[in-house]
Amino acid sequence: MASSETVRTLSLDGREIGLDAEGYLVDLEDWSPALAERLAAEEGRELTPEHWEVIEVLRDFYQRFSLSPAMRPLTKAMTQRFGADKGRSLHLMRLFPDSPPKVGARIAGLPKPTNCL
Repeated sequence: MASSETVRTLSLDGREIGLDAEGYLVDLEDWSPALAERLAAEEGRELTPEHWEVIEVLRDFYQRFSLSPAMRPLTKAMTQRFGADKGRSLHLMRLFPDSPPKVGARIAGLPKPTNCL
């Protein structure tokens, strides 16, 4: 499943993985936890168990609805799965500054949320 054209590649485990101009996977099938760690490291992040909770919710949401969630659906899904404290926007902003839906989706190997600039 291709999302757009390859602008750069990332070498991981002897494979070349295509990324688009914004750093999202060109082929969603290329995603792996090791790739998530690598993408996060490129942004100066180390993934903690709390990051992995968000990644899990993002990937589950995409599997169910075939789209990456924007902020409101993401906070709702996090609240349903992990409780109100982890579903708060402030919690998500602490983990993925700038834009939790965009940054989280990129690291989770998903397309950019459609209503995020």
